[in-house]
Amino acid sequence: MPILEPPASLHPLPPQPTGTPWPTTEWPIGPVPDGVDAAALQALLDRAFGADPDPGFGESFATIVVKSGRIVAERYGPGVDESTPLLSWSMAKSITHALVGLLVDEGRLDPDARAAVPEWADANDPRHEITLRQLLRMTDGLSFNETYKIPDDGGDAPWSHCIDMLFGEGQADPAAYTAARPLTHPPGTHFNYSSGTSNLVARIVGDHIGRGDDARAWMHQHLFEPIGMHSADPQFADSGDFIGSSYLYATARDWARFGLLYLRGGEWDGRRILPRQWVDDARTTRARDEDGAEYGEHWWTYPDGRGRFFASGFEWQRVACVPTSDLVVVRLGRTPEDDYPTPVAWFDELIALFD
Repeated sequence: MPILEPPASLHPLPPQPTGTPWPTTEWPIGPVPDGVDAAALQALLDRAFGADPDPGFGESFATIVVKSGRIVAERYGPGVDESTPLLSWSMAKSITHALVGLLVDEGRLDPDARAAVPEWADANDPRHEITLRQLLRMTDGLSFNETYKIPDDGGDAPWSHCIDMLFGEGQADPAAYTAARPLTHPPGTHFNYSSGTSNLVARIVGDHIGRGDDARAWMHQHLFEPIGMHSADPQFADSGDFIGSSYLYATARDWARFGLLYLRGGEWDGRRILPRQWVDDARTTRARDEDGAEYGEHWWTYPDGRGRFFASGFEWQRVACVPTSDLVVVRLGRTPEDDYPTPVAWFDELIALFD
């Protein structure tokens, strides 16, 4: 997939409005701002959560709309409320990005240095020169098929390295599974979205923060607790590595906190959590996939003129940051891939209400 030249400039990130408390302990609530059609907003939420929802959504678990640092809309599906932890799927990749940023800020990782992958230590190995930055941009060149479909009996769906890594041969040690993959393109020349790549990054993080309970404690101390993301529950492989491609549980409100951290450029209540440049790197478009979707560094970008960037997960999980509208929108649910056009159009309509 093509590598793109980065844009000449990025949309400015809005500061927390004066007088609006940071949601470290409690979220400030509403109201819907003047100029936003409140009836249209409720009608959109009814389409996903009402008594007769659009079947194209599959199951809707939660949606939160944060405007200028305040929750102005919030809905939950059956059996779900503000205290229910919900699975990230690939939104965990954006959490992994934050963990790397913390270590870069401490001087413990250099994103432009060769990735510390022991399996590639031999200077004659064609993977030896892959950098951490290339892993973050998914331009490492490794052969990895991300498809989420498996063959039906007698079917001919392509082999999925992602499914084999998470549920099959690579389940105990996803990073080692990925490190064994060969190159199909010279590093830095081709974009290929890969959950395996994220698990390699997560193992590199683990080399610095420990594994299992040690890693969990470090993540809470340095990332989750400072922003009030108390429900965050990262999952670990038998190897002890964070499954940084796919597995972190958190409430919808805590996912909104994570989005607000990035919308505020890595700052939280007067404290610098992530370097501002690290956030800007995440939202700088670097590549485009075969479907036209654009990518930065472990965050997706969206060419809608609003500067939108977002964390994305299987079955249509989203944490979207919209700089021009000072907006964070969270959607969690379970939508089949064939029905993705329904939440895509719905999400765009919802965001457009806040222009």
